[in-house]
Amino acid sequence: MTKDFYAISAKDCLSTLGTSKNGLSEAESILRLEKAGTNTLPEPKRQSKIVMFLKQFADVMTIILLIAAAISGIISIINHTPSELVDCLIILGIVFLNAGIGFWQQCKAMKSMDELKKLTQPIAKVMRGGKVQKIPSANLVVGDVVVLEAGDIVPADLRILEGAMLRCDESALTGESVPTEKDFMCVLPHGTPLAERKNMAFSSSVVANGRGLGVVVATGAQTEIGKIATMLSCASDTQTPLQKGISGIAKATTILVLGICVITFFIELFVAQLSPLNAFLTAVALAVAAIPESLPAVITIIMSLGVARLAKQKAIVKNLHAIETLGCCQVICSDKTGTLTQNKMQVQSLFYAGKMVDAQNFQQTPNTKKMLEIMLLCESVEPSANGWVGDPTELALVHFAETWQKKRDADRAFPLIDEIPFDSNRKLMTSIRKSGFSVQAFTKGAVDELLALCTHIEIDGQILPLLPSHKTKILRANKEMATHALRVLALGYKPLSGQRHENAEKDLIFVGLVGMFDPPRKEVKRAVEKCQKAGILPVMITGDHKNTALAIARKIGLCDDVNAVITGAEIDKLSDEKFKKIIHQKRIFARVSPENKVRIVETYKSLGLVVAMTGDGVNDAPSIKKADIGIGMGESGTDVAKEASDVIITDDNFATIILAVQEGRKTFVNIRKTIQFLYSANLAEITAIFLATIFWPQFVFLTPVQILFVNLISDTLPAIALGLEPAEKNLMQNPPRDAKKSLLSGGVGINILTIGIIQGIIMLSCFLFGIWAKGDALVAQTMAFYALNIIQFFYFISMRTSGSVWKNPITENRLAVWAVVLCLAFVFVVAITPISSLLGLCALSFDCWIFIATCSAIMFVISELLKSIGWHK
Repeated sequence: MTKDFYAISAKDCLSTLGTSKNGLSEAESILRLEKAGTNTLPEPKRQSKIVMFLKQFADVMTIILLIAAAISGIISIINHTPSELVDCLIILGIVFLNAGIGFWQQCKAMKSMDELKKLTQPIAKVMRGGKVQKIPSANLVVGDVVVLEAGDIVPADLRILEGAMLRCDESALTGESVPTEKDFMCVLPHGTPLAERKNMAFSSSVVANGRGLGVVVATGAQTEIGKIATMLSCASDTQTPLQKGISGIAKATTILVLGICVITFFIELFVAQLSPLNAFLTAVALAVAAIPESLPAVITIIMSLGVARLAKQKAIVKNLHAIETLGCCQVICSDKTGTLTQNKMQVQSLFYAGKMVDAQNFQQTPNTKKMLEIMLLCESVEPSANGWVGDPTELALVHFAETWQKKRDADRAFPLIDEIPFDSNRKLMTSIRKSGFSVQAFTKGAVDELLALCTHIEIDGQILPLLPSHKTKILRANKEMATHALRVLALGYKPLSGQRHENAEKDLIFVGLVGMFDPPRKEVKRAVEKCQKAGILPVMITGDHKNTALAIARKIGLCDDVNAVITGAEIDKLSDEKFKKIIHQKRIFARVSPENKVRIVETYKSLGLVVAMTGDGVNDAPSIKKADIGIGMGESGTDVAKEASDVIITDDNFATIILAVQEGRKTFVNIRKTIQFLYSANLAEITAIFLATIFWPQFVFLTPVQILFVNLISDTLPAIALGLEPAEKNLMQNPPRDAKKSLLSGGVGINILTIGIIQGIIMLSCFLFGIWAKGDALVAQTMAFYALNIIQFFYFISMRTSGSVWKNPITENRLAVWAVVLCLAFVFVVAITPISSLLGLCALSFDCWIFIATCSAIMFVISELLKSIGWHK
């Protein structure tokens, strides 16, 4: 059976499919439905909730924590000690908390997606046994004959059998902003491009105007939209820059921990003469100290809260890590139609009585009365609950003219007698109307064709012979409008009193020209400006003509250079190497196919750039999936585009993307602050324990439970607070961060190293002071425990009140300040130790932990007060 139904006649098509214009019988349609399945797009196979939950554990940091928990549990069983069991349960608790938060966020995003899909069930009008019936589109089968009317969504791929002024908006599939005129009579050669198959109507396209009848030739996955949906399954998901960064840190931490633990184990075993079990317990304590157990949960909480904020700003994030990827976005590839533009034609300029007038300055006068009448009366739009439906060009004319006169009033004053529909040969449409005892023909169409039929011109209410000078002015005005990428129509009319209708398009009176275009969204120009200030490269990708694309680009401030435009045909001629060399010079990609879009995204990615792709059409879906971050439109977007996206903009507002980028940048900066804060404490613990183990192996510095308390309680809440810091004012005035750079770059690693070592030395000093002053190992351990917590509190206050994470206390000439802070911390530890002893508190008591937690809360309040009064400035 041939699949090129556009290459055979309508009669042969019906014969091939075993049907007729009367449609299938009910029994035959049921048999075909059972055999072929429903007319629905194949949805990506969703993971079960169990798999989704288990995938939350599939990262290096979580695996390390699980291994640490397992070791603690095994030691507890072997040694019959409850403390290691407590360690195990605490670590497992934090791991499962982290997994639960990630799982909940993923389920929430899926639920939001399902709610977006809960639209009215599409209905199709079909011929069944010679009668028109309304059935769910999902029940359509090959061979069904579908009735098409203006405003209908085409429910499947159809070979058109009949048509009257039939045009379809196929922008979601082909990217063409202008509806395609359909011709059911033509038979096209094999290999005709999709956008030029005039005898076909494709699933998901919209009937812009006219009426028609078509036979279903493909349903579900076999439709053109279904083929694109199937392509999406070939694209694989990749790790985000943050995931790669955390994975790298986790691997480095693992190597460091293993090295230190091995060294510690042998020192304890052969130098300190401890038993193998006790030596192993010390090594485990070091491992626990080195791992920031709360980090995965804190990062998940920070990103979850960021996702929640974006949801309030009408951006649904389907994957938690997508929010961070937005922050390092370097290129935004945006579809034009429906994303940068409104996907709604508007009147821009008019030419009448020898002068050009901007639409905003147009006024109704006796000279413009006839022009407005032609706009209202020479059309084929249909009334609907929301106004009018039909061809976007005709809707633009009607909406413009209705500013001065309602169409329904014009229809009553000029009842329709007959019409000569538009066709591609004449490039004209004529509406014949009655007014009192007279009859008039109102005509609109292509400038050259209509002007050739005119013999007179109306100027200032007078009918004058059309002179060559008049034609010169008209053609000059047409060229000027075309230069600005406007779609230009000429308007004319003719009194028909006593004449036959077949002469309606002869000896016309020229009235004027109307220039229209699909205008950019109001907020886009400012959004593009923000992109450029933030060092992000915005580029336009469209299936439209290069002149139209360039005109829109000029209006939104994207590009003003014609040399920055390249077409899909030109891209096809370039090798990959050549395309890589010139892609930086291009800002507009016009007349591109879905394959071209994917190639553009892949080329940017091959240059090491982080790419976002926005769009709403089916033809955008493969490139959306291929990009580092796919952004779909919620209102106008197709289900295929939404399914392929990582982020869905529910209000279709391009400016919302910039808000999402800002949130992504802020999230990343705050995560780096958190990493710096947590790892500095871990490094302090490692430094102090390692040195104490080497030089004073007879004493227990800190137990694993104490270290876990610091890592999970006293450090976690301040870390979350750092993660909720507001965005810095200049955040969107800096270029995007380099996704290849480590999380520890930009001074973070140096800060961790310097502060961690200094904290470790202070901790060890407090420990030794306790032994020297009191001669009691328990007091010394208490002082070390206080020192670690209190120094972190001071460090937390410093980070919250000193502004940017990038500031290094050593390199920023803050050494004196930090010396004072650390000395104060030491004095504070020394001072509270005897007080805690009098209160009966020690590092092993629950009361001591309550005391530390209270101090943590007090320090948090102090940091808020200091920040609120602007101390850091």
